[in-house]
Amino acid sequence: MELKGNINHAVCRWCFGELSLDELCMAAKLIGIKAIDLVGPKEWPVLKKHGLDSSMCNGAEISLTEGWNNPLYHAGLIKNYEEIIPLVAKAGYKNLICFSGNRNGMDDETGLKNAVSGLQKILPMAERYQVTLVMELLNSKIDHPDYQCDDTAWGVQLVDLASSANLKLLYDIYHMQVNEGNVISTINAYHQFIAHYHTAGVPGRHEIDDSQELNYPAIMRAIQQTGFNGYVAQEFIPSHSNKLESLQQAITICDI
Repeated sequence: MELKGNINHAVCRWCFGELSLDELCMAAKLIGIKAIDLVGPKEWPVLKKHGLDSSMCNGAEISLTEGWNNPLYHAGLIKNYEEIIPLVAKAGYKNLICFSGNRNGMDDETGLKNAVSGLQKILPMAERYQVTLVMELLNSKIDHPDYQCDDTAWGVQLVDLASSANLKLLYDIYHMQVNEGNVISTINAYHQFIAHYHTAGVPGRHEIDDSQELNYPAIMRAIQQTGFNGYVAQEFIPSHSNKLESLQQAITICDI
């Protein structure tokens, strides 16, 4: 499919779990997608075989609920990230995902201090290897109850306090519409803190067509106008029987 080249398109592997990674790569290439999101080191050779990028690497995190906001997990996380960061760099990739973890009664200021303290122990290595750690913003209202990094302001504070160009945010458009709304204004205000975007339809996290409330062409234009040159990855859960047709439609919608 001939695309305009204004947006670098990717797709999240987990949303198409009924396909093998080989099958997803072949379908992605036909659509014009350049990269696959959320693939770990063991499967990077599959991406390389198909000439696709790993737009957001994973494999160092413990879980979404056990993250950098809790010092109990710092030792394990530091060990994991110290192992994976060099592998990301050696493979020629740039982004490695991370998560705040759940509050579990912790206030936002304490969680922030804990996360900064932990991340600062591995950010010098990330800087040496030119790998960006990317903290994902997730909604706590529906999908991830109690998740701490559930609003953009908290994420921006985290990046600010960590004082490293190698810590950025993953702005998930679906999650942030659910939790706080005001998507385009937020992107305009904080785009310099954002390394990556995810999509999905609201409500329901399904197709991004006109059955849902977000105006994705307008959002993509706003992203482009910030000068963003990273990836926008489709992370909707297809509800239609022809899932790859839904994916192709999503890319067409976002290809402004």
